[in-house]
Amino acid sequence: MTSNARPFAVRLDLKRGAVDMSHGSGGRAMAQLIDELFVAQLDNALLRQGNDQARFNPPPGRMVMSTDGHVISPLFFPGGDIGSLAVHGTINDVAMAGARPLYLAVGFILEEGFPLADLARIVESMARAATAAGVPVVTGDTKVVEQGKADGIFITTTGVGVVPDGVDVSGDRARPGDTVLLSGSIGDHGVAVMSKRENLSFETSIESDSAALHDLVAAMVREVPGVRCLRDPTRGGLATTLNELARQSGVGMRIRETSVPVKPAVAAACELLGLDPLYVANEGKLVAICPSGDAERLLAAMRMHPLGAEAAIIGEVVADEHGFVQMETAFGGSRVVDWLAGEQLPRIC
Repeated sequence: MTSNARPFAVRLDLKRGAVDMSHGSGGRAMAQLIDELFVAQLDNALLRQGNDQARFNPPPGRMVMSTDGHVISPLFFPGGDIGSLAVHGTINDVAMAGARPLYLAVGFILEEGFPLADLARIVESMARAATAAGVPVVTGDTKVVEQGKADGIFITTTGVGVVPDGVDVSGDRARPGDTVLLSGSIGDHGVAVMSKRENLSFETSIESDSAALHDLVAAMVREVPGVRCLRDPTRGGLATTLNELARQSGVGMRIRETSVPVKPAVAAACELLGLDPLYVANEGKLVAICPSGDAERLLAAMRMHPLGAEAAIIGEVVADEHGFVQMETAFGGSRVVDWLAGEQLPRIC
């Protein structure tokens, strides 16, 4: 994403204009789009370098890097949009290593004819999210494809961060006897998106939980540096995340249905839609696994943060050569919580 602050005779019409092929051609129209929208909204010293890359001095420590693609439909939903979601999603993926996110890169795939007003709204939302998180967008790219070859806009984000000394978080570190914690209620994001997509309305407003979790993670690793695993339960929900961690670590897990927080409105919506909240996507929650002796301290630290106020201990890690995740149901029975089969909610992030 380059810019040389060149003047243009006529400003972009961000109210009535639309993306055309010239906005991805590398010529004057593309330079104007970058200057008057992307740089204007995402402005920071590194972005203003105007190169095809950002040059910076990394702090000492182990670096982490993550990349993510965003194809959500609809683009705007209760509690967020594709712009803020792209920022939050990549910040969270970096933070799940126990890391402090530093910088973001963003790539836009735009469809010819996409309204500039919608693009401006998305970029403004992205800028607000990045500023609030303190993680700037420092470089990027823009491409345009012919009408009918995409679906409005796709966004790819990449994040880099640094892991504090003494922190070693990885999905393969869970051990039998460890405690499984969840930062809050599940299913909000998926139900919010589905309700907007299907034009459903409920008595209680359901909004996406989309949020940047790095400050919560920082508080957690300060209090309990020995946290073993962190993972945000996005696509496939809590059930799939627990199965991922069980497989990586070669263990099983037992969780209690009554300990998993689900808002009544979300539970009712899932029942109406035929969905299981355990498999519904989240964008502002995390799963943590730590030694049992640290669990209460970690839980207290999570609950001290606004994004962890509803945190709960939901189960424990067990020895199981088959890697099963099992749940004690509210009726006192037990069932296997398997991987998500098929696509429950397509294009949820």
